[in-house]
Amino acid sequence: MNDSRPRSTPRANDADVAARVQRTIRDEIRATAAYPVPKSSGMIELHANENPWPLPDDVRAKLAAAVAAVRLNRYPEGAGDAVKAALARALPLPEGAALVLGNGSDELIQVITSAIARPGACVLAPDPTFVMYRIYAMQAHVRYASVPLHADFTLDVEALVAEIARQKPALVWLASPNNPTGRAIPAAAIERVLAAAPGLVVVDEAYADFAGATLLPRVLEFPNLVVMRTLSKVGLAGARLGYAVGHPAWIGELDKVRSPYNVNALTQAVVPVVLGAAEALAAQVAAIRAERGRLASALGALPGFAVSPSDANFLLVRVPDAPMLASRLRAAGILVKNLHGGHPLTANCLRITVGTPAENDALLAALTK
Repeated sequence: MNDSRPRSTPRANDADVAARVQRTIRDEIRATAAYPVPKSSGMIELHANENPWPLPDDVRAKLAAAVAAVRLNRYPEGAGDAVKAALARALPLPEGAALVLGNGSDELIQVITSAIARPGACVLAPDPTFVMYRIYAMQAHVRYASVPLHADFTLDVEALVAEIARQKPALVWLASPNNPTGRAIPAAAIERVLAAAPGLVVVDEAYADFAGATLLPRVLEFPNLVVMRTLSKVGLAGARLGYAVGHPAWIGELDKVRSPYNVNALTQAVVPVVLGAAEALAAQVAAIRAERGRLASALGALPGFAVSPSDANFLLVRVPDAPMLASRLRAAGILVKNLHGGHPLTANCLRITVGTPAENDALLAALTK
C-alpha cells in the first residue's frame, strides 16, 4: 500500500538564512518594501487608474481569434515588429522616429535608468511624481534628486532648471500628466527643461490620451527627448505594453538593455487588433473625460473635500482624514489610493480613478454616509 501523505523534508535554519540575506542583499533593498498591490476581487476598483470599461464584444471576438493562432510553444518575435508597425499607423509619429517596446512602461523606466547608470550619474524629477522613477534609480545604485512641485501641484520650472544646473543630471523624468497629481505640464515648460538638461529628458505620457496633447510629433525636434507611453490606461492594462519613441540613436542604445523576448506572444497578437479599433478606444476615453468632470463636481461639493484639476483619468482629492476614509471605503467594497504619508504635498489626499457612471455613483453614495 502506497503512503501518499506528504513527507517532511530538511529545512535550513531560519536564522542562518536571515544572516546570509543580510550579508548579501544591499542595505537599501532590505530597507524597502515590495510594491503593494491590493487584492481587488469583488471590489469596485478605483485605485489603479485603469480603463473601467471592457473592450467591445466585436473587438473581443477578434482578440479570441488572434490569441488562438499564437504558437505558445515558440518564443515571441524578438523586436515586436508587428506591434511597432501597428503603433506607427495609430500614432502621429514623425518620419524617422524609432520605437522600443517594454513589458509595460515600468520595464522601460528600468531599462532607461539602467542605460544611464554610470558612477556619479544623477536622475532628477519633480516631487511628488511616479514612485518607480525613484525605486529604479535606487535599484540601479544611481543618485536620485527631486524638486518639489508648487502647492497647487504645478511644475516649478525655475527651481527645476536651477537644480539641473547644479546636479547636471544624466536623466530627467517629466510625467505629463503627472501621477499622482493629474496635472499636465505646458509644452513651453518642457521646452525649457529640454534646453537646460545636459542629458536625456524622458516625457512620460502614460495619461496623455486623457489630456488631449502629446509631444510625439515633435520627438525628433530636440536632441535629448524621448517620449514614453503605455496602452495600460486606455484598455490594455492586463496586456502590459509600453513603448518609448525617440531618435534612432537613443532608441538603439535602450534596445541593448531590453531583455530578449520581453513582450510576450499573446500581447504581440492582441495589440494590433486593439489598435485597429481606434474609434472604440476614443469613445471610451471621451466617456472617461466626461465622467471626470461630473465626478470632480460631485466630490467638490462634499464638505471638507477639495478636488485638484486633472488632465488624467483620475482625481487627486484632499479630504479631512484620508486613511480613515480609504479604510471605510474598502469596508464598503471600494478601493481608492491613499496617498497620506507619502509626501507633505499629498497629506490627507486620495487618488480616485474615474470609473463607470455606476461605479462613480456607488462611490458618491458611500461617501455621503
